[in-house]
Amino acid sequence: MRASAVRSRPACPALLLLLLLLLLLLGTAESVRRARPSRHYTPDWRSLDSRPLPAWFDEAKFGVFVHWGVFSVPAWGSEWFWWNWRGEGRPEYQRFMRDNYLPGFSYADFGPQFTARFFHPEEWADLFQAAGAKYVVLTTKHHEGFTNWPSPVSWNWNSKDVGPHRDLVGELGTALRKRNMRYGLYHSLLEWFHPLYLLDKKNGFKTQHFVSAKTMPELYDLVNSYKPDLIWSDGEWEAPDTYWNSTNFLSWLYNDSPVKDEVVVNDRWGQNCSCHHGGYYNCEDKFKPQSLPDHKWEMCTSIDKFSWGYRRDMAMSDVTEESEIISELIQTVSLGGNYLLNVGPTKDGLIVPIFQERLLAVGKWLSINGEAIYASKPWRVQWEKNATFVWYTSKGSAVYAIFKHWPENGLLNLLSPITTSTTKIMMLGIQGDLKWSTDPDKGLLVSLPQLLPSAVPVEFAWTIKLAGVK
Repeated sequence: MRASAVRSRPACPALLLLLLLLLLLLGTAESVRRARPSRHYTPDWRSLDSRPLPAWFDEAKFGVFVHWGVFSVPAWGSEWFWWNWRGEGRPEYQRFMRDNYLPGFSYADFGPQFTARFFHPEEWADLFQAAGAKYVVLTTKHHEGFTNWPSPVSWNWNSKDVGPHRDLVGELGTALRKRNMRYGLYHSLLEWFHPLYLLDKKNGFKTQHFVSAKTMPELYDLVNSYKPDLIWSDGEWEAPDTYWNSTNFLSWLYNDSPVKDEVVVNDRWGQNCSCHHGGYYNCEDKFKPQSLPDHKWEMCTSIDKFSWGYRRDMAMSDVTEESEIISELIQTVSLGGNYLLNVGPTKDGLIVPIFQERLLAVGKWLSINGEAIYASKPWRVQWEKNATFVWYTSKGSAVYAIFKHWPENGLLNLLSPITTSTTKIMMLGIQGDLKWSTDPDKGLLVSLPQLLPSAVPVEFAWTIKLAGVK
């Protein structure tokens, strides 16, 4: 036995070496397989639309939109101030200018007044994080053409050359990424009064002088410089995607860009693209479907009901109520969407207290009910109306019923869940299981906890978590 063992011992190192070499080869092959892109996307919608949406976006559910630019200086009417004043020549805008500015004052004269003097990106990021937002979308350039970063093709009409003399896009991105928040960049394809755009428009968009000199260089620069998680395109409606070169840009973005694996885009890449082509669908501003869409979507809306940018003439009645914001968030997520809520900072870079209050109210609600929102999926039934309106979400085997009116008798009536022998029910924010029963006519009856108002976890919209139901 010993002699045999001694004779076999020299083979062991060689065998081990062979095994290690085999494992190394297998590991290398696996690394190559993982590094190799799953597929190559060609510059056509059939190929581009087949790209799976990166999972982070659907899991995020809630984001904050920020409209900020030179339009924040007049801060009157809406962020379309320049167009309403000079493009359409609306009398009320012309009167506003006559009453408040000297004759000959041009829109460009607003630029130096866009100071961002009190813009502290760390404070913004803290606020958005406290609001429960998982991603933030900043306007890098609106239809006025002013860029919030030192664009190499926007000489003397950008935040480094004029006004703040700062890279606003870069500063906010740095602050957000310290907090592991996703960063999206809004970018307008068109510019209302750019001479090259007006020339292309005059030529029936048969020429692409503006796209070649302005739009595409800026998009490539934004991606390479700031590596955004999301590109929120806009300003597409006057020309087809072939004019904008959208499919060529997106194929580069998906195949070769530094963010090719994680980046998400919306659907505003040319006429007739909206709600048909792109990553996820916006369809239209404040889009609110009444049934479950078959494609990932996002509702973008603003706390100020009548403007996306800050305006000094905003009245309290123009501000969306906390309960309406939370209701829209719940409905959007139940129907498989993301909710993007907009604020407009002042020219100085302040987010006014009423906007802060609304954002923090959402954050407070999500701190209790976020389990039913983040990374959730639509359930087989999205909503039901009985004695109260109930919206459903799901996550794994759990089902969440979110109700917006506390029944007077303390019994929540749910028609859709089917109980089993393992059913357990609780309320988010409250310890312990809830008692329940079933009724042949009324379905599931949940006995809500008897609490003093001060002990109720949130003031509006409560969540029941159901385990072991079908």
